[in-house]
Amino acid sequence: MDMSKRTKKDKRPVAKIDFKPYGAAIKAGRTKQKESRNKAADALFISPRYLANIENKGQHPSVQVFLELMSRYHISVDQILHGEAMEGKSTERMQFETLLDELTDAEIKILTATAQALLDARADGEGEN
Repeated sequence: MDMSKRTKKDKRPVAKIDFKPYGAAIKAGRTKQKESRNKAADALFISPRYLANIENKGQHPSVQVFLELMSRYHISVDQILHGEAMEGKSTERMQFETLLDELTDAEIKILTATAQALLDARADGEGEN
């Protein structure tokens, strides 16, 4: 578009982010923590209807609410911004990856050893069938 012909009414040609996966992840996180929508809304100082619209209709939340919900339910921003690239990863996997950022190197070594032991046990079990 010729810049000289643009008016204030022209919309910026930017694709809108689909927040439906985000809303579903929030709902899953809230449900997993066995937290009612009313309790979550009260804690965030928002209306339960606003939270329901975010969860069920993909309504775009304010930046502040977005950040608070991400933190509260350990949702990765990558899940929202790079949804297509994150396909195949469950919400639980992405939440786990987010939690890893909060662990110390020593704690990550323990989890790594535990994961390796699980894989070794699985491999040992497969040979017994």
